[in-house]
Amino acid sequence: MHEHEEQLTGRRFLAVTLLNATITLLEFLGGLLSGSLSLLSDAAHNLGDSLSIIFSYGAHVLSKRKQTRVNTYGFKRAEILSALFNSLFLVILSVLLLVEAGTRLFHPEKIASGVMIWVAVISAAANLLSTVLLNRGAQHNLNLKATYLHLLSDALASVGIIIGGLVILATGWYWIDPLITILVAVYIIYESWPVIKKTVQILMECAPQMDYTGINRDLLAINGVKKVHHVHALMVDENSIVFSAHVNMNNMDLNEVQAIYAQINQILKTKYHVDHVTIQPETTHGADESFFYDRDYDI
Repeated sequence: MHEHEEQLTGRRFLAVTLLNATITLLEFLGGLLSGSLSLLSDAAHNLGDSLSIIFSYGAHVLSKRKQTRVNTYGFKRAEILSALFNSLFLVILSVLLLVEAGTRLFHPEKIASGVMIWVAVISAAANLLSTVLLNRGAQHNLNLKATYLHLLSDALASVGIIIGGLVILATGWYWIDPLITILVAVYIIYESWPVIKKTVQILMECAPQMDYTGINRDLLAINGVKKVHHVHALMVDENSIVFSAHVNMNNMDLNEVQAIYAQINQILKTKYHVDHVTIQPETTHGADESFFYDRDYDI
């Protein structure tokens, strides 16, 4: 899994940050000149993007640091925290935009649609370029995915603003502007929710989705293993799984126990993509316990 993770350079992050800073300034000025709420809201969104990219890069660099005596699993969760912060920021911003757009929808204001269209065209092009720069890394990294979603939502917002500007130019329907803002805000919340859910699950150390029935079956098939119980599994980040269990074995010497552990380790790492395995060997202790610690949630 790790070999597919895109290693992004500082130059790429810098290019995306500069692009977004330029877009933010352009849209802010364009929004003031045109009176377009959708442009002003997108400017605020882009400002958030610029900040999120800086946070993402910092977290990306921090996550590559080696383990320390205090941080024995390293700093991988720095990116998880960054992804959660960025996504929550997007949702909060979207809610604020929904409130303002709701007011404007019933009390539309006149808009200079020509300025609105041209600014949105430039913004869309710059945002699409930014998404291209981050696309591959976003497929395998929650932190980069959160930033990528920021940029993609901006690009879609700009396209919506272009369409809205053309409609306003042709019809004079100024209520189109807040309507676009509402649609974009709803889309942002919809796209951000899965990232928030996943990051919270990781931080709460929820068990990852694995075939636990298959794990139990495969481990019990090892000669000398009598029972697997007191199982715990968690994710350090979206790519790293930690697994621990108590394993009842026949009464044997330490060399035989070590050989069984090697088989367990091989199965869990190759078939179930577990990165870190801890096994507590036992003979009779805990033989009456269930696979998971809580009997109510046994397999």
